[in-house]
Amino acid sequence: MLWLGLVASASADPELYQESREAQRSQAELQASIGAADDEARAMLEELRELERAERRLTRENAELAPRNERLVETLDRREAALDTLAETREALPVLKERLIERLEQWVDGDMPFLREERLARVASLRSQGDELSSAERWERIVSAWRAELDYGREVDAWRGYLGEGDSRREVDYLRLGRVGFYYLTPDGRAGRVWRADSGSWAPLEEAERREVRNGLRIARDRRSPELLTLPISQPVEQSREDDA
Repeated sequence: MLWLGLVASASADPELYQESREAQRSQAELQASIGAADDEARAMLEELRELERAERRLTRENAELAPRNERLVETLDRREAALDTLAETREALPVLKERLIERLEQWVDGDMPFLREERLARVASLRSQGDELSSAERWERIVSAWRAELDYGREVDAWRGYLGEGDSRREVDYLRLGRVGFYYLTPDGRAGRVWRADSGSWAPLEEAERREVRNGLRIARDRRSPELLTLPISQPVEQSREDDA
């Protein structure tokens, strides 16, 4: 009733009526502003809550990732150290290869003189083919050459070859018992010798010893089971083991 009276009164007074209309419009604008501000506040509040949820999620994920990151850092450190070691090893490889070849050559020079030309040629090939092969291939050749030398210490071998030079050159039958004994017989079996490592020369064999060498030649050629041979040795067993070590 009060509102109607106000309207009626305003209708009676044009100026008052205009003021009433402006007051109503201001009230509506204020209400709209309040509503917009409320909507904005609610949106900001929801955004804040979403940020808080994201923060909690990131905190949880960081806590879970921290140990993994530490392990990753440790792994990277180890790999970096391994790469440093690998680089140092690669720098040292050429020197190491040359030392192994030199030691092999010295070994052949100081060993019993069996298959000397073949063995020295094998060593020489390690140097002559060095530029043509990859590093891995050259390593394989060096290891193979060393393995061949080590195998000599575990083999019983027999072959026909030559002894001496020039007019004294003659054909003989060689017998090698690992690196312990190295012998030869003439084809007729009437002469034979044993290599003496201590003197670096051949020493004559007695008739009974030559028979033992003939028996050893048959064993090696026929691949028969080893038998006990009574023969003088070329070098002490201990020295032979040191050479093969």
